Amino acid sequence: MSPTFSSLSVRNYRIYATGALVSNVGTWMGRVAQDWLVLTEVTNHSSSALGIVTGLQFLPFLLLAPWTGIVADRFPKRRLLAVTQTALALSSLGLGLVAVTGNAELWMVYIAALWTGVATAFDNPARQTFVSEMVPRERLTNAVSLNSASFNAGRLIGPGIAGLTIAAVGTGWTLLVNTLTFVAVLIALGAIHRSELRPSPRLARGKGAIKEGVRYVRSRRDIQLVMLLVFVLGTFGMNFQVTTALMATKEFGKGPEEYGLLGSIMAIGSLTAALLSARRGEARLRTLLVALAGFTVSTAGASLAPTYTTFAIALVPTGLTALTALTTANAMVQTRVDPAMRGRVMALYMAIFMGGTPLGAPLIGWIGDAWGPRWTIAIGTIAVGVTLLVVSFWLVRHENVQVTFESQARPRIQIRTVPVRPPEPVPEAAR
Repeated sequence: MSPTFSSLSVRNYRIYATGALVSNVGTWMGRVAQDWLVLTEVTNHSSSALGIVTGLQFLPFLLLAPWTGIVADRFPKRRLLAVTQTALALSSLGLGLVAVTGNAELWMVYIAALWTGVATAFDNPARQTFVSEMVPRERLTNAVSLNSASFNAGRLIGPGIAGLTIAAVGTGWTLLVNTLTFVAVLIALGAIHRSELRPSPRLARGKGAIKEGVRYVRSRRDIQLVMLLVFVLGTFGMNFQVTTALMATKEFGKGPEEYGLLGSIMAIGSLTAALLSARRGEARLRTLLVALAGFTVSTAGASLAPTYTTFAIALVPTGLTALTALTTANAMVQTRVDPAMRGRVMALYMAIFMGGTPLGAPLIGWIGDAWGPRWTIAIGTIAVGVTLLVVSFWLVRHENVQVTFESQARPRIQIRTVPVRPPEPVPEAAR
């Protein structure tokens, strides 16, 4: 089997990945339909309302992170995922029914977004760490990358289907189709052989588990650095739910088909990045830094794009660099933490990545109303670019990092580092 897809040779992971792909297509259909519902059916293209909806979806990541990590470390992840996927299906079902009957109001979308956020806050750390129970450690980076490929394959297919479905039968029916796709994950979870799983050490009941997870992260400057970069990227640069919707509808005056197409076009770059990451070996800091530099350049181009077509083209490198940064950061954290701490650390990681969205999305929405859609993208360009410069300067001064540019037939940037700090042993009580 090709090295790109080596994790699919593991039966359990192959079954799980198949169900996840179907669900990911539906999830992106649901996201497009929800945003279209807000912009065109319950408000008059209010970017502030869309920002609030997006913020409510991600607020639980920030508020519940310590407990979601403990739950992921303490309970069987397969069983936990069955519960969270059922909760997500019910949220989509409720919003779809009120939309189909013509009774949808903005406050209902707010409630559905918050419900989805709570379920996803528990789902994500369990889903992220469940991968390590299905595949051996040497294939973990590959499996993480294939998960990203699946997510972005859904992004490639889902928005386009959503745009066509919304135009053909309406927003509510599109949401109901998303509800059905969650069944694929539940079937996959039921088909997995438990005897072939490699369960992580289970966290024992007792006090201090949250503090222990925070202390562990505070002792690891390498993980802190990754989390800082991911926070800025997630808070200011990854609000594509808001930015592409505003650019399509307000800046270029397009309909649901063109809006849905933008998500699929961006996914071309994202899917390419995920597949390239699957072929790559160890996740490295230099890959993360170069990807963020590329993201800064590509989003600057997107914010200045004069036409819908040039904007769509700029989304391809934007998706490629953003996804390269995220898969690298995710793999760096997962492969470098102690298995007994993985659930809590990944919960903190997801809280920092997605938990910044409740702050960033309403701000981005306000910027869209006050300054125009282009600034919703440009603010991410500025934030990520400035943070990258500060981090690079700090690495050169404090962590013995060397950055060189070699002018050859194929110019390239090289970033050489030394280990920031070796992992500290986990206290016996956490084992």
